[in-house]
Amino acid sequence: MVFFKGLKWNYEKLVPGKTFIFFGKASEFNGKYNMVHPEVDEPAENPSGIKAHLVGVYPSTEKLKNAGISGRVFNKLQETALALCLPEVEETLPDYVLKELALCPLPYALRNIHFPSDAYALEKAQRRLKFEELFLLQLSLLKQKYIHSRQNKGFLMPKVGADFNACYSALPYSLTGAQQRVIKEIRSDLMSGSQMNRLLQGDVGSGKTMVAVLSCLLAIGNGFQTCLLAPTEVLAQQHYANIQKYLAPTRVRCALLTGSTKTKDRKEIHEGLENGEIGLIVGTHALLEDKVRWKNLGLAVIDEQHRFGVEQRARLWSKNTSAPHVLVMTATPIPRTLAMTVYGDLDVSVIDEMPPGRTPVRTSLHTEAKLPVIYNFMRKEIEKGHQVFVVYPMIFENEKLELQNLEKGYEEIVQEFPLPRYKVAIVHGQQSSEEKAFNMNAFSAGRAHILVSTTVIEVGVDVPNATVMVIMSAERFGLSQLHQLRGRVGRGAEQSHCVLVRDYKCSKESISRLELMCRTENGFEIAEEDMKMRGPGDLEGTAQSGLPINLSIASLARDGQILSEARAYAAKVLKEDPGLELSKNSKLLQELRKGKYSVRDYSKIS
Repeated sequence: MVFFKGLKWNYEKLVPGKTFIFFGKASEFNGKYNMVHPEVDEPAENPSGIKAHLVGVYPSTEKLKNAGISGRVFNKLQETALALCLPEVEETLPDYVLKELALCPLPYALRNIHFPSDAYALEKAQRRLKFEELFLLQLSLLKQKYIHSRQNKGFLMPKVGADFNACYSALPYSLTGAQQRVIKEIRSDLMSGSQMNRLLQGDVGSGKTMVAVLSCLLAIGNGFQTCLLAPTEVLAQQHYANIQKYLAPTRVRCALLTGSTKTKDRKEIHEGLENGEIGLIVGTHALLEDKVRWKNLGLAVIDEQHRFGVEQRARLWSKNTSAPHVLVMTATPIPRTLAMTVYGDLDVSVIDEMPPGRTPVRTSLHTEAKLPVIYNFMRKEIEKGHQVFVVYPMIFENEKLELQNLEKGYEEIVQEFPLPRYKVAIVHGQQSSEEKAFNMNAFSAGRAHILVSTTVIEVGVDVPNATVMVIMSAERFGLSQLHQLRGRVGRGAEQSHCVLVRDYKCSKESISRLELMCRTENGFEIAEEDMKMRGPGDLEGTAQSGLPINLSIASLARDGQILSEARAYAAKVLKEDPGLELSKNSKLLQELRKGKYSVRDYSKIS
């Protein structure tokens, strides 16, 4: 035992011949094991005779330690607090729940989570407290969902219609099994008589747009209008161009409405929406303007819904006799456990199959020392007639620094790829929307060989001729964000490459995250790993409050199994008693009323 401080006190206390319990971190020094500044207990001092091998470890700070509040003091405080509180602790779960699920009572769980009598008691206590937390959270979400579906009667759409069949028969390829399954799920929602609120998850390029178009055609076949809301003008234009091709065999009129639509065209579009001639309209926030009126909007498809505010969407619904069916699409893979929590009051559909014929993107990891080799590789690809993305990270704390970082990189690229042989475009958040659109269009049309940008290109830029994605300082991005960026290439038939360039100084954890990117292209696998490594609140790559509530003991990354059981059990309870009005469920209603688990319509759909 090694002590650097409190020598006199320890010397007097540690009398030879007496028994003590030492608790600390063992390390090796000069071939001998030692413990530096261990906690010292005399067995007689152990609160209620805690077993030496199971002692609670509480988070602390240097300030507390220096003030003499050690782990042992924490244990004593905890012991005193429990002695005072436990007699007054009331059970929070109904008896039938404890019995059916073999859960231990709350006082037992609280006692054994702090002072377990053995490892089995600790396990029982942890399971009880984790289950309760996840069960009440799911109960809150599902109750909200039941109320929503009871209150919001949806438009009934029983028919398939000729336009759907015409489009489906003319497809040059057959849909994947996952696409067919999702369309069936959407179809049963449209026929249910309740308003559809469905989240459609699918990797970049998995065919979500095709599913959205066929869903719109189902609604149109029943005499309704539809809209597709996109977060950016570039994305709206791309959707419109693709959808026009899909609708060619049908009689459906499709229109595009964005901020830059000319006044003359705008007037025509407004009339077409009001008299019902336009069956499907693709647009940006321009669709939310007061002037836009529908004859009968039956289905709204929202792409990347987290980019639209609640009030904005509410304006869309207020123009209608009643709320339309809603299909939300996202290419950000959300781990199953997180989707169950964050979007717990939505139905979730997943397209987990890629269409045949897509060549997997080759991903490689290099340090900055390899930049000359990477530049050579870029030149070879450009000579083959291909295009290249070069992405720099966004530095959120400092926009000035971010711009300098990007401009420095841009200058370096321009030096390496000089005019007139090479043309380089640049896109970043500080540009006006005209500048952004001009540079983006130059790249999309093939007039620029290289596009240097920040993550503004993450969502939706579709350039099949781009075969290389170079990501600088890749360790600064979240895994899901890297996966989104990688999805910008590999859209044509040619072999595509994603080159991750990391800084020299890089933590082991960062390197292992980047190596995972090289190993797999499965977005859900990556998102699960990302959540385990970074925690659920940081999936987008920037620290954000990713969760609607703070969990005290359960973890979405580790307790997926308990979460699934909790959700299934919550659904079973609500099936029998949707309003929790039966006397046996009074405790549950009481817990939900405390407000900890009230996730106010986090999905923010309608």
